[in-house]
Amino acid sequence: MTRPVAVITDTEELDPGPGVRLLTDGGFEVRVAGSRDPGVIAAAHDADALIVGYARVDAALLDRLPGVRIVATMSAGHDMVDTAEAARRGIWVTNLPHAATEDVAVHALASALSLTRRLPQADAVVRSGGWNEDFAEVPRRASEMTLGLVGFGRIARAFARLAAPVFGRIAAHDPHTDDQPGGVERLGLDELVAQADILSLHTPSTPATRGMADAALFARMRPGSLLVNVSRGDLVDPGALLDALDSGHLAGAALDVFPVEPPAPGDRLRTHPRLQLSPHSAFLTDTSLRAYILEPARNVLAWWTTGRPHTPVVVPDARADGSQPASLRQGAPA
Repeated sequence: MTRPVAVITDTEELDPGPGVRLLTDGGFEVRVAGSRDPGVIAAAHDADALIVGYARVDAALLDRLPGVRIVATMSAGHDMVDTAEAARRGIWVTNLPHAATEDVAVHALASALSLTRRLPQADAVVRSGGWNEDFAEVPRRASEMTLGLVGFGRIARAFARLAAPVFGRIAAHDPHTDDQPGGVERLGLDELVAQADILSLHTPSTPATRGMADAALFARMRPGSLLVNVSRGDLVDPGALLDALDSGHLAGAALDVFPVEPPAPGDRLRTHPRLQLSPHSAFLTDTSLRAYILEPARNVLAWWTTGRPHTPVVVPDARADGSQPASLRQGAPA
């Protein structure tokens, strides 16, 4: 029997070795295409499974890969996959909802605390030869501040639990959930923006959320407030953010994600003194690095052996042409 083929694309900082070994031991032929360029994914012409980082998986690519029956992302986000097109074609799509929840939540908390305590400015004072009397950035007491969360999914909830002993008040807005976790107020978006001292973004990139942090939103924020974004770079209008920082209306912002990654060398986002930056590394720990390569491989193996992956976000009823999925054609239990 011909072995099924799995192709791993654009692993970037990840070591694909553990995933390759897991899939190989499970009976797969595994190929690694080290780029997100669909042209390089010619290696996947006969693939049954794709494991992708940031490579765009759309109708044009799927037209070239007629055998693909599952796309497993190496992230919680799956906006790089045209899920509607995958569903139309009867292709499973999976993500990793828990691989780095703790890590991103801790990074968001660290960012919020660093901004609150004005640590970048304090560091600059000391490095330039100054001392206490030269430090004009008087921090506010965290227990007297309101932390506002835009979106209240897994990461925001973990962030709220970590932040509860530190900040005086935590509020959230999420139109897609209606439960009321203890200690977190639920507000409308306009109320949240107007009342938060620190506004932290935790929403996916969708047509409704792209560019949501724009000039109008910043104008509604409290003077001297702070912004944290560890979610998606295109949620924030960079020009509007820089204007709000230049005017002093925003006292600072922490960005782990950017509209274009990496930002161009001359991009002002790289150099503004009131921006605290990290290189899309909120997810990064030794534990998450292992999970990001092993969990997609486990999803593919579960699909092949049982007919269903562990963490699907697209669950096809059948292929568009009425035939059975590949795993069922191979006789795996449904």
